[in-house]
Order: sequence, then structure tokens, then C-alpha cells
Amino acid sequence: MASSKKAIYAAILGNFAIAVTKFLGAAVSGSSAMLAEGIHSLVDTGNGGLLLLGIRRSKRPPDEQHPYGHGKSLYFYTLVVAVLIFGLGGGISLYEGILHTLDPGHVGPGTATILGVTIGGLTVNTIVLGAAIVFEAFALRTAVQEFNKQRGDTPFFEAIVTSKDPTTFTVLFEDTAAISGLVVALVGVHLASALHMPVLDGVASIVIGLILCGVAAFLIWESKKLLIGEAATPEMREGIHQLAEEDPDVTAVGRLLTMHMGPHSLLLNINLQFRDGLKADGVEAAIDRLERTIRENHPSIRYIFIEAESISRKRE
Repeated sequence: MASSKKAIYAAILGNFAIAVTKFLGAAVSGSSAMLAEGIHSLVDTGNGGLLLLGIRRSKRPPDEQHPYGHGKSLYFYTLVVAVLIFGLGGGISLYEGILHTLDPGHVGPGTATILGVTIGGLTVNTIVLGAAIVFEAFALRTAVQEFNKQRGDTPFFEAIVTSKDPTTFTVLFEDTAAISGLVVALVGVHLASALHMPVLDGVASIVIGLILCGVAAFLIWESKKLLIGEAATPEMREGIHQLAEEDPDVTAVGRLLTMHMGPHSLLLNINLQFRDGLKADGVEAAIDRLERTIRENHPSIRYIFIEAESISRKRE
């Protein structure tokens, strides 16, 4: 699975344009939900830049200080993105919503003049939110298409949980949260105006904050698993175990350890027992043969360490 930049670029462009229009709408109408949505879009714009930075830094080659490469940089930046969604997006939305709920004021008192036509704040909010929903829908469509290309025949939610490349599903969840927040904001400002209950606008902002915090909590959990070192899938581990057992010079397969060093970089440590009487050069040839076989079947395995038990017993 390749990190998808297409979905990220689409999200950045869409979120920046939407953030500007949302802030203008909030300035005109005084809507708390609209302000929360503007902050959300601005945070998502910055998050797209962080994901691109993470992709770029993760591709740096190994060096003396990082012999296994910099693949986990992507996991670090994904974690930062999730924290920003939680703290800035969700936190500020909750804060703004609570303040507006305690002191509702009035929703929609402002007006805007466009081409000589005076438009009420509620109308401005409706236009802005409606346009934002359309743009976010296109961005979400791109993210879904890219994710479907990566997951192949894997079930949707299983692909999210098992994916070792968090870039696409992070954008996917961001866009989904954005669409949900926009719908909540649109419903909130209209209910507040129709029922003459400005407090509902603040409630909408709180709901938006809860949506963002929920999405962020899931992304933090997934990023944490990858950052601390997650193993290869059970299917891949079983496949490696079978390849080792099929080698004619291997009599037993012991401990098999794997860890993701990046989305497409795996480390493998395997303990093998070779047949009795196999000399050192035979063991060396068997190890070379097995390494080639494993790499051919699993190209993502970049680092292989094989411990030979027979050699250890001979030295004893």
C-alpha cells in the first residue's frame, strides 16, 4: 500500500478554501457552530501539511543513528495530527460551544452585502455550509477511492484496523468528521433560528467537538499501536513459518518475531534448528537460500536476522 498524496492534496485545498468561507460566515452571523467549523477546517488544513511532511521524512534512507530507516516518522506525525484534531479541533469546539450555551446571545443578527444585495446571516451560513458540504463530499470521495485501491478485497473496517499506512484512513476519517460536523452545524443554526433558541447553536458546536474528539481518540489509538512497534499480520507470520519449515535443511522453527519499522518496512528475527551434521558452510548456504525465499514472497521484509540453534550447540 502506498501512501496516498492525492487524497491529502485534495483535503488541503478543500479545507483551506472552506475555512476562509466559514470564518466569513461566522463573522457575519455570530454563529458558534460556524466558528467551530472554521477552526476545524483550519486545523485539517495544517494536518494535511503534517501528513505530507511525515511521508517525506519517512522516506529518508537509513543512517548511522537510524540503521532501520526513518519509516516510523510517518507514525509520529500521524499521532501529532490526531492530537491536534483532539486538542484544537475538538477542544476549541467544545469550549466555544459551552461558552455560547451559557451565554447564547442571538444567532443570525448580522448581514452581508454582496454585489449590492444585502443577505442575512442565516442565509450566509446556509450558503457557506451547503457549499462546504459539496466540497467536502468531493474530498471524501477522493479519500474513499484511494483507500479502496489500497485495501483491495479486504473488508472496509478490517482494512482500517490492520493497515500499517495511516495516511489515507486518517484523511478518510477527517473528511467523514468534517461532513458530519457540517451537517450538525447546518441543522444547529437553522433550529436555533426557527425555534428562537440561540442555545441550540452552542449545542451544535458541542456535538461537533464530541465528533472530533471521538475520531481523534481512534486515530491516537491506531497511531500508538504502530509507533510502539506492531507485528506483521498473522497470515504473514504463518507464511514465513511455512517457508522456513519447507527448507530441506531446517528441522524446527523456533521463535519468530516481526515488527513494522514503517508502512512498507518489516524486521524479522527467526530462530531455526538445522539438521544434524550440517557443516558451517551448509548452514550459511541454507540461511542465504531461506532469506532469498522470504524476500521473494514478502518484499516488505527489509531486515532479516536468523539465529541457528545447531551452531550454538556445537560451540557448547
